[in-house]
Order: sequence, then structure tokens, then C-alpha cells
Amino acid sequence: MNQPLKVLIGGNTHTALQAETLTQMAPLLADNIEIIFEPCNDFNVLVSGTPTREDLEMSPNLRDVIMPWAGISNSLRTLIREYPHINLHNSHHNAVTTGEMAIALMMSAARNIPVVDAKMHQKDWSPRHHSDQINYVLYGRTALILGFGSIGQHVGLTCQALGMDLIGVRRDPKKPILAKLSATIVHPDELNLVLPKADVLIITVPLTDETRGMIGKEQFALLPDDSLLINVGRGAVVDQNALYEALQNGKLRAAGIDVWYNYPQQGQDIQAPADVPIHELENVVMSPHRGGAGATGAAESLRAQEMARLLNAAARGEPMPNCVNLDLGY
Repeated sequence: MNQPLKVLIGGNTHTALQAETLTQMAPLLADNIEIIFEPCNDFNVLVSGTPTREDLEMSPNLRDVIMPWAGISNSLRTLIREYPHINLHNSHHNAVTTGEMAIALMMSAARNIPVVDAKMHQKDWSPRHHSDQINYVLYGRTALILGFGSIGQHVGLTCQALGMDLIGVRRDPKKPILAKLSATIVHPDELNLVLPKADVLIITVPLTDETRGMIGKEQFALLPDDSLLINVGRGAVVDQNALYEALQNGKLRAAGIDVWYNYPQQGQDIQAPADVPIHELENVVMSPHRGGAGATGAAESLRAQEMARLLNAAARGEPMPNCVNLDLGY
């Protein structure tokens, strides 16, 4: 049996994590994993969404920090850089739920579901007679998935099942993908070369210095006319002014968006999601950043499974998965 792996659940994280998550995680853990809730000076792994300098210096045996939420902040990256012996790991538990949101938005945008639904609620059957204007058939088309990691590949599985061809864009094109997938994989440097083939552009990349504004006026010009854009990555990956123009002038047939440019202050619910009036356009299917499914039972179950996967690997003496490249931010 390997030496016990001592895991401290950080104070704020302990209260933020659903009790259900910790309960579901417990039976999945290897026998040599010890979960600790009270601060001490002897632990190997820290689970915390907001680790402090004091947290990182509390135990001389600390080697790994797990960020149990999706996404790494610049402030956390900066702090961890000061401790080169500590690895930072991110949770990929949201791959399934975010991937499902991408598919839901794609289908809704392709069939203009919100507009048709609104008319049917008014007993208006007129969309039935203009199906060519509201039905975009996905079968046989090409989906370009910008960010072909955990989320992107989950999206790709469904796109492939719908009869779509796949192009994946990822930093390491030679890195293995899911065995069930058949896709052309290219480096981000080749993005502009493959955009003309993209009937549907699906964005799943995180927001980093490299991805900010990655899709702008030049990229929209390269897309085929009447294409779709789906964004479940981060709003600022797409230039909002260029997006609004492409939706207005018909370059994009429609868009499905779950991630935005402006968010309401805590405790408030009213806020325009962008600086341009995207919310006024009928050819946009909008969702208030809920692709990760929040603290639902299903999402917490997936989080528990993912955390157990990371901790069990460490308990076996293996490298813990999902190690963050601090230079790239993911």
C-alpha cells in the first residue's frame, strides 16, 4: 500500500462544495486517501478554488492544488508561479454538461426554435409554411470545434452522430483523441485555413491572452455565408462588434451563445449581456451562462467523480491528471 495521501479541503471550498459532492466522492476514493477539513501543517493535496499564500505555505508536503471549479483566474496563475514545486490542476467535470449545452444551442439555432416556439404560444402556425427559412439541416455539414479538449470532443461525438464532419482545433494536434471520433485536427495557427470549411463554428476554448478576440472581423469574413456560430467557451474569445455585424448583415445565419461580455452584479438579474444590442436580434439563441449546470445534482455527481479520479491517480503514485500549463492558462 502506498503512503497515505492527505487531502485538505480548503475552508471556503468546504463550505462552497455541496455536501452531496463530498458524500458521493467518499466511496469512490482509494483506501489510502485521508480527507481533512481542519487546517494543519501536514497534507499533500489542497482542494481550493481560492487558495491563499498562507494555504500554500501551510504544509511543507504540499505538491498539488486542485481547483474544483472550471477555469483558472490570472490571479491564481500568478500566485502559483511563486511555488514551482506545486502543480495546479483543474476540474473537467463540466465537459458533459457544457457539451450538452453546445448541442442544445446548435439545434435551437439551426431550427430557430425560440422564434417558432414564441409564435406557437400565440397560436400562430405561420412558420409551418416557411420551413426553408427556419430549418437548417446539419446532416452532411462540417462542424469546426475551436478547442478540441474534453468539452470539444464531447460535442464532437454528438455532431458526428448527427452525420457531420469534424475539424478540431487544438494546440497539440498529435495528442490522442477519443477512439470513437473521426476528425481532422489542426493547430490554431491553421485556423484561418479551415474556417472556409466550417458550416458551424463551435467555440469551447477558455479565455487566455492567446484566445481573447481570436474570432473577429477577419475570421467572420472567412466563414461560409449562412453559417452558424455556437459559443460555450468565453464571450471575449469572439469580438462582440464583429459578431453583431455578422448577425445583422446575414453573414451568420444564427448564433447560440451561453457566455457573454457583461454580467449582472451579484444579487442582481438585469443586465445587457453585451455592449452591442445582440439581445435584440431574433437570430440569436441566448442562455445566461448555465452550460456547466451549476450546483445541480447531476453536476455535483460529475464533480465528485472527477475529483476522485484525480485523487486516486495521485494515491497510486501516478501524475495527477489535468495539470494546468501556467503559461497558457489551461
